[in-house]
Amino acid sequence: MIEVNRYKCGYCGTCVAVCKFNAIDLVETWVDIDEQECRDCNTCVKVCPVGALEPA
Repeated sequence: MIEVNRYKCGYCGTCVAVCKFNAIDLVETWVDIDEQECRDCNTCVKVCPVGALEPA
């Protein structure tokens, strides 16, 4: 599972754009990662420009 550091996240949507499993959504002012859909591929972690995503 991937965790979001909400203090670092700028809600740019880069993680949403690269997730091939459609497991990430921007919901109002936070990033929501669906635990059922996330496959821990870490693509979102690698592309996050501010390092707000981390493997749990």
